Amino acid sequence: MAQTVTYVDRLMDVLSVVDGDFRVQVVFTVPPHPFGDEVPALLARMGCAVIPWEEALQMEFDLALAAGRIGVEGIRAPLVTMPHGAAYLKRVLGTSDPGVAGLRRVDLMAAGTPPAAVVLPHRADLRDLRRQCPEALPLARVVGDPVHDRIVASLPLRRRFRRALGLSGGRKLVVAASTWGPWSSFSRFEALLPRLLGELPRESHRVAILVHPNVYSGHGAYQVRSWMARCRQAGIALVPPDADWRSVLVAADCIIGDHGSVTLYGTLTKAALLLAGPAAEEINPASPAAALARTVPALSPGHPLVDQIAYAAAERRGTERAAIAARITSEPGRFVRNMRSLLYRLLGLGEPAHAALTEPLPAPPSWQALVGPGRRSA
Repeated sequence: MAQTVTYVDRLMDVLSVVDGDFRVQVVFTVPPHPFGDEVPALLARMGCAVIPWEEALQMEFDLALAAGRIGVEGIRAPLVTMPHGAAYLKRVLGTSDPGVAGLRRVDLMAAGTPPAAVVLPHRADLRDLRRQCPEALPLARVVGDPVHDRIVASLPLRRRFRRALGLSGGRKLVVAASTWGPWSSFSRFEALLPRLLGELPRESHRVAILVHPNVYSGHGAYQVRSWMARCRQAGIALVPPDADWRSVLVAADCIIGDHGSVTLYGTLTKAALLLAGPAAEEINPASPAAALARTVPALSPGHPLVDQIAYAAAERRGTERAAIAARITSEPGRFVRNMRSLLYRLLGLGEPAHAALTEPLPAPPSWQALVGPGRRSA
């Protein structure tokens, strides 16, 4: 069930476990979603078989996978739910059903009954699930995190990824990353972008912007590109929502991020981290994102950006950072194996007679492709 671009990204990591198995046919359907406008075109580019939502509601399936809750009550199939980002980072406030997004009763029991399985990345998530939807606790399966495992498997490819981005001669890559919503760093980009343009020497630094796909869906891709036009003209790269941002993260020297998943996944890389903006009200206080907000140096408006990047690189605090990274998953390196076992059990099929392997990430697009044709490459 492909509601948004972000959900599609997570589903593709999961569906890799059935690659090569002629017994399994994968089809997609696109439930209506406020941030789902780009999904049909994305699925078409990938060559996916898509069943119209109205038809899917009339059919029965052997298994359904969903990384979001909208529409799940209408599908007739055993349902597997999963997070679409790192851990369960956000909480929902000001509603009749507050709590940790993805683990509330309204998230898991929209049809009145629990799903077939609730996929969790870390055993610590069981506490939130027990508190918010105890009916689903017997169906919880701690399987790990696919993005964690693919980033870790790709760390030895860092030099290759940097070459693909044209990073040579000691040039540093600074990645400005934002989640979406009123507490995101994107809502404060008008203060950050001039600093990226004016304070980082072009001969020694390159800058890439990673914006959550929901920002594109909410404002329109044209509008986002328009807002970033001056930056792109100056040679700053805008990573499109359908590009694999994870390889850009592996290549980075510094990540200036907020409370979203990208910053948390950055703890797995060699990049220095700076937190742009105050800790968000929507952070789940029990999540690793909350620990990250207490640990990572905060971007200061009154000190030179180059100096702050150097300070963050010197203050990596390896032990604390490693502890935060370890909260992403309690099954490091085992997501593919665990998820394959779960899906095949629910499908009633024997697993394929070969090891389940974690695939490294693809190389990022070239820098010129990210900057855009005719743009000056900084």
